[in-house]
Amino acid sequence: MWHPVQRAKAVEGAVGTSTVANMMNRDHMRAFFRRAAALVAFVALLWAVHLLNWIIGYGLNPAFGLIPRHVSGLDGVIAMPLLHGSFAHLMANTPPLLVMGGLLVATTTRALLPVNAVVIGLGGGLVWLFGSSAIHIGASGLVFGWFGFLVARGFVDRSLITLGAALVVGVLYSSILWGVLPGQSGVSWEAHLFGAIAGAGAAFLIRTHVHAPRLGGVDLD
Repeated sequence: MWHPVQRAKAVEGAVGTSTVANMMNRDHMRAFFRRAAALVAFVALLWAVHLLNWIIGYGLNPAFGLIPRHVSGLDGVIAMPLLHGSFAHLMANTPPLLVMGGLLVATTTRALLPVNAVVIGLGGGLVWLFGSSAIHIGASGLVFGWFGFLVARGFVDRSLITLGAALVVGVLYSSILWGVLPGQSGVSWEAHLFGAIAGAGAAFLIRTHVHAPRLGGVDLD
């Protein structure tokens, strides 16, 4: 039988643990909403840039698009995802950006910036080195990078959450893999291919933090 003092301490400890858990959950939710807001802001930025680009007759594309093996086109490694050739082009990229981006912000925490840095930097760098002589624009390289990352991470991390995200992406967007093949007029298949490679590479290079158990009982964090 517990002494009253011991019982009081046990209750106090349980309440304290519950309070800490609630605070952590609130912190996770606030962080998730910040990441989700950043994703929506990024997509809104794409539309704002495209509207400006359309008004000036798509003059931003030759000025800031990625031009392989030209120093003047090297800034396109960063700018390429922001530029599109038409409203239809941007509309085609918007849903997968929101869906895959949503899966990223829901299942990835501190690794978001490094993952995107690898996808944009490595993927865009490979296009600059090996891409065809043209002006490469569009966020589809980022889309393929997120696709490659989400699928590869499921097999690398082996948690229920990451495997589930990989399954959702695979079911919804596996058909986009045809986009890595050459021969499609007006399509930067190199951006698709190298984006997917960079995303898969990021899954192996960068440890993500998902608050769920791995298969086999090994925690991710």
